[in-house]
Amino acid sequence: MSAARDMLCATARAVFADAATAGMGPIEGAGFGLLLVAEDQDGFGGDWGDVNAVLQIAGVMVPDLAVAELIAGQALQPAATVSLMAGAMGQALALSIEHVNMRQQFGRPLGKFQAVQQSLAVMACEVRAVEAAAAALAARLDAVNLDPLAADFEIAAAKLRANRAVGVVTAIAHQVHGAIGFTKDYDLHRVTIPLMRWRGAHGNDTYWAQRLGRQAAGFGGRGLWAMMTERSDVHRRAE
Repeated sequence: MSAARDMLCATARAVFADAATAGMGPIEGAGFGLLLVAEDQDGFGGDWGDVNAVLQIAGVMVPDLAVAELIAGQALQPAATVSLMAGAMGQALALSIEHVNMRQQFGRPLGKFQAVQQSLAVMACEVRAVEAAAAALAARLDAVNLDPLAADFEIAAAKLRANRAVGVVTAIAHQVHGAIGFTKDYDLHRVTIPLMRWRGAHGNDTYWAQRLGRQAAGFGGRGLWAMMTERSDVHRRAE
């Protein structure tokens, strides 16, 4: 992560903290709507890697605010939703780990029980997979100058992967929390409810599976492998 992105994320956390009670005003006032606007047009001159980082923070801190709509156009909303979902899932995992390390049962923390550890390991794998999908999607969008058509394969793959992770992540998070996870006084519902909403946003599992499947079938076996290796080589050279 660049120094500029570090500063951008720090600013996002501070602004979103205010926005959690004040609404979209602080976010609009801070200029986040100019994140993808070129510097010579008085914008930030950011890339989708920056957007991904900011929206993951938004998915944690202000999941009910329209930050994605402010930053990105309609064609890129599925990609933006993946970033929001990655952030919210990461928060659900963090809250779950914190809870099982504090909650005592039979004289020891819940996190010491092997069954709980196994469940959290499964949850962590799902979360990291979605984060990786969001990062790969960001790399592709930046490589094609934010052209959603040129990144359609990555968008479909990332949204489908995020959608399929929602059920596992939310189920395990609420399972390890028990009844407290459903209360308004605890923060878990602030990310699990938006996750269920985002799962169906811009197309459900079936829609993205069919879209991805049609593309994969169109490439053919050798064509699909050649496409994936070519794109991964481009991304490595860009790094």
